[in-house]
Amino acid sequence: MMQIRLRWLYTVLVLGVVWLPVEPVHADQTDPQLTVLFERLRAAPDTATAGELEAQIWSLWMRSGVSELDALLGEGVQAMRGQDFAQAIEIFSRLVERAPKFAEAWNKRATAYYLAGDYAASMTDIRRTLALEPRHFGAISGMGLIFLERGDEQSALRAFEEVLKINPHAPGALRQVERLRLKQGEAI
Repeated sequence: MMQIRLRWLYTVLVLGVVWLPVEPVHADQTDPQLTVLFERLRAAPDTATAGELEAQIWSLWMRSGVSELDALLGEGVQAMRGQDFAQAIEIFSRLVERAPKFAEAWNKRATAYYLAGDYAASMTDIRRTLALEPRHFGAISGMGLIFLERGDEQSALRAFEEVLKINPHAPGALRQVERLRLKQGEAI
């Protein structure tokens, strides 16, 4: 009798989790703390402070507000870390289907596509990410990297400069801007 109840409870929980509507999702990019964090990031006095603020922003972006979706995001990140990009793309595709307003789901799938070498799909997802969260410095950096891969250094420079408007201490963007400006100076 106990096993039947446990099986029934398990079935209800599994079906409930699978079939529960996930909208509305407390989307990461709608957290009111972000506005203050971005203001502080722009005014950060040094790289260490900027790094701490950036980590807080990422922490908010990574939370959908639905534990099942957050777990799925984590699974996709693990697949990327294991360099199983096809699996990561499949997981993130399920995630964006279930939570189309969750900017970080789109950004993570864009990253997986980029790592898999599918720059067109990555760029499509980056644009979707930025439509939901225009301040997403990670997505803008990804766009800059794709422009570099395509040999469009002028567009890459603009993308990295845009990152620096949001986070003036972003080390990767600073290096890219310096390198690209130097290269332009050599070409002139």
